[in-house]
Amino acid sequence: MRLFPARYTFFLTASLSLAALSLSGCGRNDRSDGYGNFESTEIVVSSEATGKLIRYDVDDGVRLDKGQVAAVVDTTQLALDRQQLRAQLKALLEQKPSVVAEASVYRQQRRNIQRDLDRYSRLVNEGAVSVKTLENVQDQARVIDQQISAVDSKIPTIDSQAKALRDQIGKVDDQISKAVVRNPAKGVVLAKYAEPGEVVSYGKPLYRIADTGTMYLRVWLSETQLPSVKIGQKVDVLIDNEKAASKKLTGTIAWISSKAEFTPKIIQTREDRVNMVYAVKVLVENPEGVLKIGMPGEIRFIAKDGK
Repeated sequence: MRLFPARYTFFLTASLSLAALSLSGCGRNDRSDGYGNFESTEIVVSSEATGKLIRYDVDDGVRLDKGQVAAVVDTTQLALDRQQLRAQLKALLEQKPSVVAEASVYRQQRRNIQRDLDRYSRLVNEGAVSVKTLENVQDQARVIDQQISAVDSKIPTIDSQAKALRDQIGKVDDQISKAVVRNPAKGVVLAKYAEPGEVVSYGKPLYRIADTGTMYLRVWLSETQLPSVKIGQKVDVLIDNEKAASKKLTGTIAWISSKAEFTPKIIQTREDRVNMVYAVKVLVENPEGVLKIGMPGEIRFIAKDGK
């Protein structure tokens, strides 16, 4: 019997493996076109407030709806700060009517003294009164003008301070609203990182959740299979039921990697791992929760004739 060098045998095995993988996408046999495991979009939910957890409705494996209140951080100090700011705003705004009234009094005085100025100006021209008398009235008019200017400047200051207080109240309102942790997506809690009564800080992770309503089957395809694969393409997804790969679902190609990589060790033989493959994500709806994270799955391309 003729013996071949070890290096020749290695390349021959790799070539045959690639050929078999390529032919599986063309012929309709029992071999699937791609293999992989299901995964889901995972979200780490963190605290956006600092304080004690007075409510924490989270546990491993619990299903949470989108928008459901999952945790509440104590907001007593924030509520007191808001109350104080509102009192300051109220006291400040109560000053405004008195300032407006004061300005009105000075303007009336200015109108009155203007009449005196007009009268004394005529009398000075007629020589009935001295220039000094007119100058005294003019000095009084300048003082009143300064008083009007000073009072008028108070109103913009009050408005500016009121705006600053409203901004602070709005900031506290936002902090209070963020103390209520609402679940961002419907799914299952994979892990929790806190306990009721624990003091948490801003940014501390509270739990990790996965959206299991839609799952992704990550499979690897050879370079020869890529030309027949495109985004949005429908494929058959096979999972184990009573028998291996006996339950069929419908999936949609959602993502194709732009870079090749070595075939993952967990699903291929040592010989197949020398092949370069491309990762592909297949979107599969999971309304009944049949699919689980890490569950194995397979895909088969749907032939154009439907067979």
